[in-house]
Amino acid sequence: MVNPVHSNAPGDDPERPEEVTGPVESGKSEEQREPGIYESRRGKPAPDSSDETETGKPKKKKMSFWKELPILIGVALVLVFLIQQFLARVYVIPSGSMEQTLHGCPGCNGDRILVEKVTYYFTDPEPGDVVVFKGPEPWVQNEFSTDRSTNAFVRFFEQLGSVIGLAPPDEKDFVKRVIATPGQKVRGDANGTVYVNDKPLKEPYVYWEGGGPNERQAFAEVTVPPGNLWVMGDNRNNSSDSRFQGGGGLSDVPNYSGVVPIDNVIGKAQIIVLPPGRWGGITDPNPQTLAAAPAWQEGIPVGGGVLLAYPVFWVGRRAGRAVTVRLKGSDRK
Repeated sequence: MVNPVHSNAPGDDPERPEEVTGPVESGKSEEQREPGIYESRRGKPAPDSSDETETGKPKKKKMSFWKELPILIGVALVLVFLIQQFLARVYVIPSGSMEQTLHGCPGCNGDRILVEKVTYYFTDPEPGDVVVFKGPEPWVQNEFSTDRSTNAFVRFFEQLGSVIGLAPPDEKDFVKRVIATPGQKVRGDANGTVYVNDKPLKEPYVYWEGGGPNERQAFAEVTVPPGNLWVMGDNRNNSSDSRFQGGGGLSDVPNYSGVVPIDNVIGKAQIIVLPPGRWGGITDPNPQTLAAAPAWQEGIPVGGGVLLAYPVFWVGRRAGRAVTVRLKGSDRK
């Protein structure tokens, strides 16, 4: 008798595994069962578990260099802008009105000074301070004037350079020394001596270009109005300051032509940051007090300037280092 063949017999169903009655014999060798171990011993790369997270999901790929570069540059520029807008800013000295404290002349490589803004958030400028300020409307002789390119692309980089101190600012800014404050009476004689409240000032910082005072030194007594300052350049023979700007003194009484509103003061010049040979603190002795400051106080301007200068240069160096690392990484790929 022929036994009927069932449609679901093992031999006729290739997708159905045969029943195993004995011990399970694996057809795979030890090497096949542990490919990760043995392949690594033979020099083949073992599976990289770092491509997966602890949950088994694949890790996100890192952002490409060319996408990351604009972000790095943008962050660096924003940080520099915020620091220089609210903490400190670098200015270029383009004129000789503050010689020999600050060096500058048309067409030469003038000093770059760090002007910190924090001090005057809490106090007003004092006699002897070297300040940068926005020129009042009557001050028509602009020390920081600069010609801008007519090319829009070039002008953009000139404006960017002025923000970070690589080019003269395109605005009416000045640098002078505070001589008298609100309510004080100030005058000058033909010998170059300046009097405040009828007391002669001792000014070790004054520089006489040409060897001595010229005919420009004498000026009539002026009482500094409230909220204003009387400022003068250290190079007394070559400085357009409160004696001459806008007619000088209080010639235009409603506008107080020669004096500078305290609100116009941008900050206090603390340190010369460039060129390297000129690096150092900017002296600010009070010419009205005559008393020498203690030795420990003399280092405050320099120390404060260094602390404020460091973030500006640190941001630039970090951004440059990050870009360099990314460039090397892309070259290896």
